[in-house]
Amino acid sequence: MRKLASFGTDETISRVVGQYSAMLLRLAAARLPCVADAEDAVQEVFVRLLDTRPVFRDAEHEKAWLIRATLHRAADIRRKRAREAPLEELAELSVEPPEPGPELLGAVRALPEKYAAVLHLYYYEEYSIKEIAKLLGLPAGTVGTRLARGRERLRQMLKEEA
Repeated sequence: MRKLASFGTDETISRVVGQYSAMLLRLAAARLPCVADAEDAVQEVFVRLLDTRPVFRDAEHEKAWLIRATLHRAADIRRKRAREAPLEELAELSVEPPEPGPELLGAVRALPEKYAAVLHLYYYEEYSIKEIAKLLGLPAGTVGTRLARGRERLRQMLKEEA
């Protein structure tokens, strides 16, 4: 098993940012109400990567770390924004999607994190259930269950809106 180069070299940093930034930005943007927050989340993940300089077993381990870190950071930002928002804004957010856009994406954003992350990775990033299980460190059965429950919640949400 080949270990990846340690972080800090210009070529390693360029490779990681070039290879993963678009995917991580899409993942964060699907969980956050504005693109600026998503960009902040991804940037903070890359800074954390440079600060901690973890050693990965392989490219798959590296990718899984980045995805998990991005999901956690996006969840932190969501919680922080919810605590900071005035009550009037919270009432508005519960009625309308956080930003104008496709109805489905707004519904996915409204789901609990455990369902939204799996749905995003499956449908938007086109990972298989086994790949998602490896990325998130969950059993494949759990991923399948979250996918099914997430789909059902989406159906119910979209039915109620219609």
